[in-house]
Amino acid sequence: MNEPLTRVADALIRANRILIITGAGLSVDSGLPTYRGIGGLYNSHTEDGVAIETALSGPMLRHEPALCWKYLAQISRACVAAAPNRGHLAIAELQRHKPGCWVLTQNIDGFHRTAGSLPERLIEIHGSLSPLFCMECGYSAEDRIEYLSRPLPPRCDACGGVLRPLVVLFEEMLPEAALHRLQTELAEGFDAVIAIGTSVSFAYIVEPILKVRHAGGFTARIDPAIDELSLLVDVQIAERASDVLPQLIRHIFPD
Repeated sequence: MNEPLTRVADALIRANRILIITGAGLSVDSGLPTYRGIGGLYNSHTEDGVAIETALSGPMLRHEPALCWKYLAQISRACVAAAPNRGHLAIAELQRHKPGCWVLTQNIDGFHRTAGSLPERLIEIHGSLSPLFCMECGYSAEDRIEYLSRPLPPRCDACGGVLRPLVVLFEEMLPEAALHRLQTELAEGFDAVIAIGTSVSFAYIVEPILKVRHAGGFTARIDPAIDELSLLVDVQIAERASDVLPQLIRHIFPD
């Protein structure tokens, strides 16, 4: 392995408490598009003439649920057609060997759970596409695939209300329970933080990195892009996570 990979691997070997932060870049290698940008599912505006941030917003879901669900369904179908990649599997293996390893993910695809990450050490800060629940009566619909085959927006079998996934849409607040869980674990402290496939967009990504670095811990980032977040970490590995993470696991756990 090259020197940056060796530094990250050695830091993970020494660490007891580890925080892995993942974003959309991790799931790109599963064939999932990001929401917007070059190579993404959308560019600046949707075919309906509104920005994707507007189409996928809480107000749009309440006032024009069919339009919001048009794009929610595209994302959901893309996730159904894809599967966890080697990066997700490597993270789950790290968690199996390191009981103090947590995952904080921005992704709503559910791939960490499918790959084997334990729910009790997984913080899905933006929620998950499954299950769906009724905005009127709270009815829970587990099989979102069946509902995606119906006319949009999907309707509740119990009361006819609009169903929605437990995801944070634009203009909605992050879930208090997930934030509390993150703050509780941050208060206990981490020896190492690794950011994978994400950027400096949100405070809850920057805060753990800065806290761990200021406390003398190790920080790293695995992402082909070099940007502001690269300046905040000890090591940047500008490669694809699905290539890097299996190498790290082989080095850390050679047997």
